[in-house]
Formats: sequence, C-alpha cells, structure tokens
Amino acid sequence: MGNKLSLSASDRINALLDDASFVEVGAYVTSRSTDFNMQNNDTPKDGVITGYGVIGDKIVYVYSQDASVLGGAIGEMHAKKIAKIYDMAMKVGAPVIGLVDCAGLRLQEATDALNAFGEVYLKQVLASGVVPQITAIFGTCGGGCALIPTLTDFTFMTSDGSKLFVNSPNALDSNNASKLDTASADYLSNNTSLIDAVLEDDNAVLAQIRSLVGMLPSCNTEEDIVECTDDLNRIIPNLDGFAKDARAVLQNIADNNVFVEMKKDFSKDIILGFIKLNGATIGCVGNQAVDGGDKLSTNAAYVAADFVRFCDAFNIPVLTLVNVTGFVATVSNERMIADAAAKLTYAYAEATVPKVTVIMGDAFGTAYTVMASKAIGTDMVYAWPSAKIGTMDPEMAVKIMYAKEIEAAEDKLAAIASYKKEYTELQSSALAAAKRGYIDDIIEPDATRKRVIAAFDMLCTKNEDRPYKKHGAV
Repeated sequence: MGNKLSLSASDRINALLDDASFVEVGAYVTSRSTDFNMQNNDTPKDGVITGYGVIGDKIVYVYSQDASVLGGAIGEMHAKKIAKIYDMAMKVGAPVIGLVDCAGLRLQEATDALNAFGEVYLKQVLASGVVPQITAIFGTCGGGCALIPTLTDFTFMTSDGSKLFVNSPNALDSNNASKLDTASADYLSNNTSLIDAVLEDDNAVLAQIRSLVGMLPSCNTEEDIVECTDDLNRIIPNLDGFAKDARAVLQNIADNNVFVEMKKDFSKDIILGFIKLNGATIGCVGNQAVDGGDKLSTNAAYVAADFVRFCDAFNIPVLTLVNVTGFVATVSNERMIADAAAKLTYAYAEATVPKVTVIMGDAFGTAYTVMASKAIGTDMVYAWPSAKIGTMDPEMAVKIMYAKEIEAAEDKLAAIASYKKEYTELQSSALAAAKRGYIDDIIEPDATRKRVIAAFDMLCTKNEDRPYKKHGAV
C-alpha cells in the first residue's frame, strides 16, 4: 500500500531536484527477457527512471523505481540502469540518491535478477567512501532489495506506507504484521540503526534529502564550504545551562542555528548530525544526558562509530560534546558494550580529519576515554569551567578511598564533603586535567562557538600520516 500522499516515480525526481534540471539516462531501456511470455509485458524504462540533475549548486545522480511496472521489481536491465548511474557518479564525483519503491526480485527473470542484485551491491560497495549515497523508501523494500539502503550512508522512510524487511513480518515465527510490524518505519527507526529519519510524507522526505545534500561534499576529494553569514564571534549567553543537552548546544553554536540531525529516534543517549561553522560542514557527536541519561549505551556507541567513519571518509571534521559518566549497566547492554566501545574507540583513533572535543559536564572512566579524548588522538580538547574529568564521580571515589576515615568521623557528611573538595581539586576538576595536558584550554561556555571555529580554522591544513596497512581489522 502506498502512503497517503505518495508521488509517482517521476514526480519524486522533480520534487527532489531543482526545477527543470533533470536529464534522463536510459529512457528507452526495457526488459529483454522472453521467459514466461515476458515479451508480451510492457516494461517502460524497465521499472526505474535514472538520470542526473542539480540540488543547489551540486550535481547529483538519481534513480527512482516505478511501482506501476511489475511492482518496481528488480530485473537484469533495471539493475544495469542503476549500475550505470553509479559508474557515472564515481567518474564525476557526485552523490547517488535512490528513491526506492520495489517489490523485490523479479521472479520471471530468476537467476538473471539474482545476478542483477549482486551487480548493484558491487557498485554500492565500490562507491562507499567515494561519493555519498542516500536512499529514500516510499513503498516496499523487501528481500534482497533491503540490502540496497543498508549499503548506503543515509536512509529515510515515510511514516505511512513504507516497508523495509528481509523477511516479512508474517514470515517470522509466531508473528504477524498486526501483532508486530517489523517492517514499519516506526519499528525500524526505534529498534534498528538502519533509518536516519522517518518523515510524514514523500515531500518531507525529499526536502530532508535536499537539506542533507546541502551539508555534504560531493565526493571524498572535495569539501563543502559556503560563505558564512553568521557572526564568527557570536557570544551565546547562558549556554552552560544546556550542559546536558547536546542538541541545544549544537543548534546554538551552528551557523544560523541550522542543525541537520541523523538517527534521532534510535538511541536517545547520543546526538549525531551536521552543522556549519564558518561555512564549513562539521560532523557532530554528543552525549544527550537530558534525554537518554549520562551513560553510553551499546546502540549509541555503534551508531557514533559509523558516523565518525563516514565523516573521516569524506574529510568532514568532527566535533564531540562530552557529558558521560560511564556505560549503561544492564544485562542486554553488557552483551555487546565492549565490542561497541572498541569500535567507537577505533573510529575516533583511526580518523585523520580535524577533531575537536568540548567537555561540557562530567567525563568519567573509560566512557570518557572513548568519547574523543586527547588520549585517542583528538587534536584539541576544551572543557567548560564546571566540567569534571576523572575515573568516577568524586563523591563515589572518596567513599571508597576514605571509607575508614569517614566511618570514624563524627560528622560523616562533613567528612565526605571535605574529602570530595580535596579530591576534585587534585584529580577531577577541569583545571587538574589541564595541568596534566589532557585539556588544552578551559573556555567560557558563552565563547564556545568562536573558540571551536578558531580551532577548526587552525586545523584546516592538518595532514596526519599513519602506518601503512591495507585496512584495519576491528
């Protein structure tokens, strides 16, 4: 079932691109299969419209599947048209945008269609890290087709009518769609990392893609820099009141307060997205204590690692906002938290783009270390004056270290307060960390925008060599 405001395949392209900019490629291609009397079926454009056009000042390549032609199912020539678009995009250095509405594999073409899936997968893998890949799902995206959005960098769905699945809900043991619709946009955005945003209708999805393309470089050898119309030295009063709200901080410090957020629904304890600072695109990662708590979860670490790796692949500098006291302590989280934290550590340490960190609140234990600390290669680390950096909360630390003294004290609360003050000054304050070189400077919260801009400007010519290797294995 299509969503209530569904557009046609061609309408989607026209709504996505600048007016009258679309140039179609392969308009006369049709199926060449003759099995099962396929020659008697009319398959205009073989169920997919392909070509290129403009979004803003950027060339983009686009394919839009037509569900009115065999349900948009992928066959041999359908896939070859998509593969051709990928070849052109990689030669030119331009993003690929897939507008998906597909019944899956074209059964009438059997192994030809199966091979066609593989050809598309190969092109996507080759293009990964070379040009940005964006997918929007408007109808069905099932079976082998489900790998197509998963192999891209960003995926959007409409809230009503779009479905993404390998096995349909009714094919799952003891389940049906009325019981649990595992293919729905809401289920996927809240329970998997596959979806970056769910929007109300086709037009909202296409508008979001336009906003994202405006933030991204066209390929891995270009930067996305526009003229900045905001005050570079803009002071932001009372920003320290948002120490637990990374989203609000990013909106406040961004050029013209524009923040394009990704994966908002999946893991509430992490914020991911893009802003402009002095006209340059910056990838942002932040602990969202106000929504998801001040503990780092497995889900948050995994998606943050993927995001940092994307930024590094496309030479997008990374800003990290820290307010974390440890890892989520649940049985389900414990199963994979070590793996997730290791992957986040690896992503930050491997990234050679400029990296700036601002510690806004607490930064305790290994969770602090993996959140782009100086120890794993971050170029500049700042802290707000009230930040605390250490192994754990100072009060917990003194209760362990001075357990006997506190027990013997007449006024236990006063003893704890005294030991806590001493411990904080010596080990857990921003000043203590700065004296040891773990913090480069203590900055006033209201000056965060101008200090971060200055840091990235200083780092714009960064060139960091690494040991030769084919690729890492983590």
